[in-house]
Formats: sequence, structure tokens, C-alpha cells
Amino acid sequence: MSGKLREFYPGGNTSYGFYSFYDFIIDKDATRIFCIKGGPGVGKSTFMKAIGQVMLEKGFDVELHNCSSDNNSIDGLVIPALKIALIDGTAPHIVDPKNPGAVDEIIHLGDYWNEEGIRANKSEVLSSNARVGRLFKIAYSSLKEAKVVHDEWESYITESMDFAPVNKITRYVANEVFADVEPDFSRVAKARHLFGSAITPKGATNKLDSILLEVEDVYILRGEPGTGKSSFIGKMLERAQEMGIDTEIYHCPLDPEKFDFLVIPKLKVAFINGTDPLKVNLSKFTTTEIDFDQFLDPDKLDTYEKEIDSCKERFWDAYHRGIEYISQAKKVHDEMEEYYIPNMNFAAINAKRDEILKRILKYAKEF
Repeated sequence: MSGKLREFYPGGNTSYGFYSFYDFIIDKDATRIFCIKGGPGVGKSTFMKAIGQVMLEKGFDVELHNCSSDNNSIDGLVIPALKIALIDGTAPHIVDPKNPGAVDEIIHLGDYWNEEGIRANKSEVLSSNARVGRLFKIAYSSLKEAKVVHDEWESYITESMDFAPVNKITRYVANEVFADVEPDFSRVAKARHLFGSAITPKGATNKLDSILLEVEDVYILRGEPGTGKSSFIGKMLERAQEMGIDTEIYHCPLDPEKFDFLVIPKLKVAFINGTDPLKVNLSKFTTTEIDFDQFLDPDKLDTYEKEIDSCKERFWDAYHRGIEYISQAKKVHDEMEEYYIPNMNFAAINAKRDEILKRILKYAKEF
């Protein structure tokens, strides 16, 4: 019987630049954390995916932590039952051993490359690296601009909102969701922070299908920016933590200080921001929709109609420009990989992968 696969994003391209939740990939008391080092195109993602596939086939649940800058790559692999992780430890998500030997170790795929062959392309590699860095700076500047405009857009909506009924609904839903839950005050609840969606070279993507694998009830939050959706999710999070219930918090890829969705595994409940650019298909779930726009004052909205329309146009222009530059950075990065791939000893890397897999399977026998 095959294991279950869940997918996330541990880092994101945001209005703050590259934003990392790598500390939440796995707990610090892990059995083993393998930090994989090496240049572009050396096979880090393939190394992890191959091990993940074997473990799935052997019946273990597996987590894939996807790369927000490359839709076909992963930045991490976790086998929860064994408390084992393999993590890409290269820029921009620098990961180094925190407990060397006891928990963490480095796998350096640079041990398997032809240094002379790579050095022959030194100027091209340096030039490509610089170009990738510049393109990401432009992309992040565009996303920062998008956030500034989004904040302005929110301000008009917030001014037009009546939050009294929002507070009433928030209280009602919280009481409904947690009605039959016995609080657990014997421990501090764990909160795991990740991204469930990302701004990628192919645009806005999400992994909701796998994130909601064990969920039965979904609350879909509809409404304009500034109507209180993230705050609503935050209050559900607070209630869960107060009651000692573990949670999974998925942050907004544009503004990681805000929440896009919340999963409470114990209750099989999720709260989802169901507005653009997050595209979701929730037809297979029992859903409850909450429309926050119903509490907007239409007269106040009319006052700012021109400003809101301007914000929408400027926001999407900046947002899509950011995606375009992330896409350009991916193309240059792919070109840079071509300087490494011909100079790699992939047979030796595969042998190293098989060695690590054997060690992981040995750990499995100990559990």
C-alpha cells in the first residue's frame, strides 16, 4: 500500500524578498536531517525525489517541500513517521547543521563534479549568477510595489466595512467548530508555519489538494482585500492554541505577515481565503461560505470607486511584472545549469543516493 503525499512551499517569493519558513520543515529533535549542498543542476532535487518515491512505495507518508522559483524542483523532503528530512541547503535558503553529527549532516554533491570543466565556464557562471540576482531584485521590487498598492486598496475597503457583524460571525463559527473539543492544558500546542501557495515562474500556484488531504469541512472566506479574512483566520488560530490543539498555518505569498489558510488536523477543519489570485477547487469537501463583502457600506464604496479601480489596475500590473521577472530568472538559472550538468558524475551521485536510502531504511527498522 502506497503512502500519502502532501506538498507545501517552505519558502516564497514575496514583497519582502525571499521569505523562509525552513525552520518549520521538521522539528529540531529529528532523527536525521540531511543538508544537501551543491550548485545548480547537480541533481539535488532529483536526489530527494527518488528517495521520496521509494519511501512512498514502501508505504510511508511523504512530504514534498516545493521550490517557489522552479515549478519542477523541490527544496525538501520529509518522512514524518521516521522524523527524517532532506533539505536543499544552498542559496537563497541557506541551511546549515544546527546539531552536527547528533542530528544534522551535510551531503556535498560538489564532491562529484569535474572542477576543471566548471572552471572553464567561470566567467559565464559569474555573469549568469549576477543576472539571476538582478532579476530577482527587480521581481521583489515589483512585488513590494504590488503590496503598497494592495495596502491602499485595503484601506478603502476597511473604511467601508462594518466589523461588528464580522465579530459576531467570528464568535459563532469559533463556538461551532470548537463546541465538542476538550481542551488539553498538559502541553503547549504546536503551530507549523509554511506556504501553501506561491508566486512562481508559472504564476500563482497552490498545493491545496494535498494540504487538505485529511480535511472534511472547509470554511471558504470570500471578500475584498481589507474585509477581515486574515484576521478571522488569526482568531481561529488563537482559539485552537488556547485549547492546546496543533495547527498548520499557511501564509500569504505576497504578504507573509497575513494568513491565507489554516488547517486544524485534529478537527479535520480548514479555513481558506477563497479570493484571487488563489484558485481553488473545493467541490469534494463539505463547505461553508462566508461572504465578508455583505458588510460593506455601498455608499462609502461609491466614494472611492475611482481609487479602487485604479488600485486594482496598478496592483495586477505590478504583480504580473513580478512574475515575469521571476520567470526570466528561472530561464537564466536553467542556462547556468548547463555549465554544471555535463561536468557531473551522476553515477556516483546515484550511488550516494542509494547509500543514504539504505541508511533511511535502517532507521525505519528501528522505529
